[in-house]
Amino acid sequence: MIIQSVEFAGAIGAPGGKAPPGALPQVALAGRSNVGKSSLINRLLGRTRTAVARVSATPGKTREINFFRVRAKGAGGRTLEFFLVDLPGYGYARVPPELRARWKELIEGYLGTSRTLRGVVQLIDARHGPSKDDLRMIEYLASLETPTLFALTKVDKLGRGERAKRLAEVRKTLAADADQVIPFSAHTGEGRDDLLGALEAVLVETGDGT
Repeated sequence: MIIQSVEFAGAIGAPGGKAPPGALPQVALAGRSNVGKSSLINRLLGRTRTAVARVSATPGKTREINFFRVRAKGAGGRTLEFFLVDLPGYGYARVPPELRARWKELIEGYLGTSRTLRGVVQLIDARHGPSKDDLRMIEYLASLETPTLFALTKVDKLGRGERAKRLAEVRKTLAADADQVIPFSAHTGEGRDDLLGALEAVLVETGDGT
């Protein structure tokens, strides 16, 4: 999949809020506040110089569900148009409990009611493996029967031997197929093509795109 254009399309800031108009398919990205989600989005969409997702040194800054309208060219010249959805990061300890509860309601409300959600990319820090919060999110997605891919971020920070060990441990913990788990580095770009290809497969398999 080749990204052709990206534009910010709107946001949901409170539970029950409405997504941008249109019936485009949606693919959401979920993960802990410090997992590198904004950096992954910018690298994935080819916007490392003019970022579309704000990267902050302080976790927990994304407090809304942000929608990016993406137009791309897929295999065989197929045109794909969809929303890439940036969910608020979760699990940041310094966020007040009432705000964490609000984010949970916001995220789960969106995931449980979106009629055009085609899948979720669950981000996991490759250095540490899935946290308790990650596992709770994965369990929730499974209960919704939502197709899920796993992007293991920050793999460039692992040595070769440690990397192989960590990836094997994560795959075992998740009980995931090999093609569901994609090592990714926002710094080097590793995994970008694989993740774009996986997203295209999710969209095409659900009959979206022309």
